Amino acid sequence: MALLHLRHLTHQSLLSTSKLHHHFRFSPLKSPRFSCSASASTTMAKQVLVPIANGTEPMEAVITIDVIRRSGADVTVASVEKELRVDACHGVKIVADALVADCKNTVFDLIALPGGMPGASNFKDCGVLESLVKKQAADGRLYAAVCASPAVALGSWGLLKGLKATCYPSFMEQLQSCATAVESRVQQDGKVVTSRGPGYTMEFAVTLVEQLYGKEKADEVSGPLVMRPNDGDEYTITELNPLEWKCNNVPQVLVPIADGSEEMEAVMIIDILRRAKANVVVASVGDNLEILASRKVKLVADMLLDEAAKLTYDLIVLPGGLGGAQAFAKSDKLVNLLKKQAESNKPYGAICASPALVLEPHGLLKGKKATAYPAMCDKLSDQSHIDNRVVVDGNLITSRGPGTSMEFALGIVEKFFGRPKALELAKGLLVVRK
Repeated sequence: MALLHLRHLTHQSLLSTSKLHHHFRFSPLKSPRFSCSASASTTMAKQVLVPIANGTEPMEAVITIDVIRRSGADVTVASVEKELRVDACHGVKIVADALVADCKNTVFDLIALPGGMPGASNFKDCGVLESLVKKQAADGRLYAAVCASPAVALGSWGLLKGLKATCYPSFMEQLQSCATAVESRVQQDGKVVTSRGPGYTMEFAVTLVEQLYGKEKADEVSGPLVMRPNDGDEYTITELNPLEWKCNNVPQVLVPIADGSEEMEAVMIIDILRRAKANVVVASVGDNLEILASRKVKLVADMLLDEAAKLTYDLIVLPGGLGGAQAFAKSDKLVNLLKKQAESNKPYGAICASPALVLEPHGLLKGKKATAYPAMCDKLSDQSHIDNRVVVDGNLITSRGPGTSMEFALGIVEKFFGRPKALELAKGLLVVRK
């Protein structure tokens, strides 16, 4: 199983004196420095807490963290367990920046709870987190939750009384006992923001950016994500030269990762394919199992690529991220694996920067229709289908960016398991309406 590590220097851990605390802000993403806006004002980075627990939904956690970090906010990931590492859903391991107990005296501009079960129940049972969020509400500061957490955590703490809120559909009855339950994708009422599940988490996170920094910043962050224009509509893939994707019982899938891989794309692909019961092997292209992803999330692979290359796969699929794609392109071993896969007419795919920076220069798009991250599409020799969100051409599947990752992964599920299975998953993820 892949291990997902989120290990940053926190704001607190970098501060050694109260004098420093008064005069400086530190970013967990960079070396200690003054924090300034582009206009050189004295605006400080917003401080955000994202708790995690055993049973947290990793897509919701990583999307929330990644999107908010894109805004320039300092995000502290805090474990409610006794150890920094938590066992999230679908075999993903996350290592927090701090224990939530270490954050109890810190003032946050936002506390945002991902969902997942039993993660939400573990949040509810954490007295320190309950106290933090209750104080957040009493002080009139922003707090938020998605999926099961609005009903199971916020509702149980009495923090939604008289407020409109939403949650994952199967928890709506529980929510009705502690809030005015509505079926909005994202619902804001006063200082609380709630949302429904994985399929709406990106919209939820962008809404939180808007609450922290305003609409202009939210638009700046959301634009490059390539989000779905009509959330809830049935997802579509553009398929040319249809070819049956075959496997023996369970699809064997290789997902390479490298320093600079886009963590949202990697985690969504891994999570959704594992939900479909594919056997996913995550392999590090570097010398170490642990890689530093594009938004400073640490991922720990199942094995190094040297070991993974000894196995055979029904599909090799590359996440994007500029640094990760560049590392993939330089890996002779990975490129050779991809070439053998293509020569055997077996499925392979890529998303975001990887079609343009890995597949195209190594001749793996020759005679194929493909798409890629919008800013990278000028590198494709055939640009006739670049505006499609997911393109399947025979044994090749490509897609555009973080906001198309769920559709991309569902397209893979559809090719191996059929559209009914993919739609079943999509409905559970709230990617499409039931």
